[in-house]
Amino acid sequence: MGETGGMKVHRMPDQPCFALYSAVNAITRAYRPLLQPLDLTYTQYVVMMTLWEQDGVDLRTLAERTLLDPPTLTPVVKRLEAKGLLGRRRADDDERRLVLTVTEEGRRLQAEANEVPEKMLCQVGLTPAEERQLRTLCGQVTDALASPR
Repeated sequence: MGETGGMKVHRMPDQPCFALYSAVNAITRAYRPLLQPLDLTYTQYVVMMTLWEQDGVDLRTLAERTLLDPPTLTPVVKRLEAKGLLGRRRADDDERRLVLTVTEEGRRLQAEANEVPEKMLCQVGLTPAEERQLRTLCGQVTDALASPR
């Protein structure tokens, strides 16, 4: 890092946050052609993958699992419902809680989307060990920044 007038200069390419930001943008761009035939955005895909993993969860639980806040998640869920991929209903035990369930059409889409993760992994080109290391490091960053200061 250079010095300018006694001040340390922080170059953008040297910043870990910029490396993460750049990687996320590249990944999102790479997903577009894989998700376009499914008529899903990356955020919609994340929501559907989460529901395919565990169906019948409420919005709060979905927000926790996707790491998306409810104000961001609500319009995504509404769009997926309009596409016929999921339904919302009131929970039997608490009518204030909306439970999200994957429709039959959403299950058909799951079968079509089955190859997306593997195709993406091939594009990224990491070994299984590198992939695990990347997930571990990203998890450490997420946990550290989620902890109250």
